[in-house]
Amino acid sequence: MFKFIITIAGYYLFGFTGAVLGLVVGVVIDRIRAYGSGGVNPLSNALRQTVFLETMFVSLGKLAKADGRVSTEEIAHTEALMKQLGMTAEHRAQAIELFKRGTVPDFDIKPTYVRFMSVCGHTRQLRQVLLVYMITMAQADDHMHAAEEALLADLAVQLGFTPAGFRQVLDMVLNQSHFMGDQPDPATALDDAYKALGVAKEHSDQDIKRAYRKLMSQYHPDKLIGQGLPADMVAIATEKAKEIQNAHDVIKRTRNI
Repeated sequence: MFKFIITIAGYYLFGFTGAVLGLVVGVVIDRIRAYGSGGVNPLSNALRQTVFLETMFVSLGKLAKADGRVSTEEIAHTEALMKQLGMTAEHRAQAIELFKRGTVPDFDIKPTYVRFMSVCGHTRQLRQVLLVYMITMAQADDHMHAAEEALLADLAVQLGFTPAGFRQVLDMVLNQSHFMGDQPDPATALDDAYKALGVAKEHSDQDIKRAYRKLMSQYHPDKLIGQGLPADMVAIATEKAKEIQNAHDVIKRTRNI
């Protein structure tokens, strides 16, 4: 849309040269509007996808080893994730190697996050999605060890989150998980729903709609892929979006909005 408007304006103001420049600028603006600021350069996008996956599987290994031992449940969850992603045999072997690297007791994960921030750090959505995925995997066995939470807090700081910001994301994700199915616990559903959206009962209907739309936008498949999220990982984002939708439905029914 913008590319046509700016191209026409460029032609009337500066002739053919202005039209060409207007087309280039318009294409960039349209991509930013569609995918966010991270979706402009396809080559950078491919690099972000690679770095995202590398960071994720190394982090999974580090989290699995955080309590001193890698359990069979944690290995099973990681294998289930690779199956969900539909990885080829080659990519699966690479993911396993990254996971094992993260489990080495003296492995320093900071350089991994320095690289992640240098490649993906300017896209807040990728930073938050990575943190959300780490939290989701850490509590996949319905229990988060204190050592895992401490590591997550440290990784969140490296991703640019404040301690308070990490606690907010953690609280939201833990409560969103209560809405994985269509029948949340009726005794706590409403309180959990507010926490899942990062709002409180005292907030207005408009505040709740705004929070809901912001969260759903963060998990929009096209926007995430445009910013560098590997396409295979969109399935996880879609699951999180369903949890947010279910939580919002609980609030809507209560408030009649």
